[in-house]
Amino acid sequence: MHARDLTPEVIGTAIQIHRKLGPGLLESAYEACLAYELQKLRLHVERQRPVPLVYEAVKLDCGFRADLVVENRLVVECKCKEVLHPVDEAQLLSHLRLLNIPVGLLINFHVALLKDGIKRMVNNYREPPAENL
Repeated sequence: MHARDLTPEVIGTAIQIHRKLGPGLLESAYEACLAYELQKLRLHVERQRPVPLVYEAVKLDCGFRADLVVENRLVVECKCKEVLHPVDEAQLLSHLRLLNIPVGLLINFHVALLKDGIKRMVNNYREPPAENL
């Protein structure tokens, strides 16, 4: 049995927040509002979760933090910038890999329409095998 996809709820909640607040605030403001609203939906949300780095069997604390981890199944990175860059996507993919979480959302709140600022990413995505007919 597959765990339900949390991305529709998180995206809907982010859109609701963006409609109320608009662009122009700090990332931390959107992060706090998103965590608050998701907790109201009875979802377990961790803010600023440490992301450990294991190098040569040694766990190192490098100060990496995921903005939000929802139900230990979804990482949300909140941004407020003119344009997202490849490094933003690389950051989310690294957090997914290091936390061993399957799905992440990169949400840039500094846009006129939030749907234009959302990117869903998957950790180690592989196409399902084709069934032989």
